[in-house]
Amino acid sequence: MAAGLALAALSGVPAFAQGQSTLDKIKARGQITCGTSEGVPGFSLQDAKGVWRGFDTDVCRALAAAIFNDQDKASYLSLSSKNRLVALQSGEIDVLARTTTWSLSRDIGQGIAFTAVNYYDGQGFIVRKKLNVNTVKDLNGASICVAQGTTTELNLADYGRTNNIKFETVAFATLEETVAAYEAGRCDAYTTDLSSLAGTRGKLQKPEEHILLQDVISKEPLGPWVRKNDQAWFDLVRWTVFAMIDAEELGVTQANVDDMIKNSQNPEVRRLLGVESKFGESLGLTNDWAVRIIKAVGNYGESFDRHFGPKSSNSQPRALNRLWTQGGIQYAPPVR
Repeated sequence: MAAGLALAALSGVPAFAQGQSTLDKIKARGQITCGTSEGVPGFSLQDAKGVWRGFDTDVCRALAAAIFNDQDKASYLSLSSKNRLVALQSGEIDVLARTTTWSLSRDIGQGIAFTAVNYYDGQGFIVRKKLNVNTVKDLNGASICVAQGTTTELNLADYGRTNNIKFETVAFATLEETVAAYEAGRCDAYTTDLSSLAGTRGKLQKPEEHILLQDVISKEPLGPWVRKNDQAWFDLVRWTVFAMIDAEELGVTQANVDDMIKNSQNPEVRRLLGVESKFGESLGLTNDWAVRIIKAVGNYGESFDRHFGPKSSNSQPRALNRLWTQGGIQYAPPVR
C-alpha cells in the first residue's frame, strides 16, 4: 500500500483519485462537462436564451440522457481551437465534442483518444466573388485566413507544397477573430471545414458577395475525444454515437421507440433497446441506455436533419454522412 501511495504522489495524481473513473466522477458531480466551440453554426452555437444547440452538442445531450435520463444535465465550456486539447488533457472537461479532426499525432502523442466519427468533413475555401477565383490553384500568392491550433494550417501548407503554390498564411487565435479578419479584407480567402464555411457565409454582412470554392483539399473525420487510460468512459462515449447511428439504420426514432420496445421482433432492435440484453450494465448504465438517448435527441438521422437539414439555418448535403445502406460511408458496429 505504501509503495502505491508513493507512486501516486510521484505521478502528481491524488491517491484517492487513481481508481476513480470519469463516469464515477460524473455521477458524483451530477452532470457531464463538455468542451464545445466558440460558436460553429450547425455544430454548437448558443441560441437566443444562451442554450447550446447543435450536432456536436447532441452528443453531450445524449451522454447526459444515457447517464442521468436527463439531457440537460450537461454543462458546456466554450473553447478555442488553440486551447481545446489542453482543456481535455488537464481534466477541465470530460469529453471534447467540438469539430476536432482525428489524426495520427493527436491520437498517439497527446494523452487523448478519438472515439467515433460522427461527421465526415473536408477542408474548403471561401473567397470574394470580385476576385474571379474558380479553384484553389487560382489563389497562388494570395493571403489566407486560418485559425491557429487546427489541422487546417498543416493542410494548407501541405497543399501548397504538393501543388507548388505559395500562400501567405494569416493565423488568428480564435474563430471569431479569423472570420472578422477575412470580412475586414485582411485576407483574400478563409479556409476551414466545408461544413463550417456554409454557416460562416450566411453570417457575413453581405453573403451574396462571397462564394465557396468546389475544391476539397483534405479528409476531416470529426467526432468526440476523451482522455486515454479510461477504457470504460471511452467505450461509453463511442457507443453513444454508435447507438444513434444503429438506431437510424434499424428505423428506431423518437416517435416510435416505445412501440419498438413493445412490438419489434427484430433481435437487433431488441438488443439495442435493452429488451433482450444487458449491454447497458456492461457500460455502467441501465439497460435502457439507448432508449434514453433516442428519446432525448433522436437517432443519427434525426439529429443531422435537425441541424443540417433543409429546414435548418445551416443546410448541408448529407453526402458521405449518409448511411452505408443509402450510398454513404456512415455505419456503426452491431449491438451484439
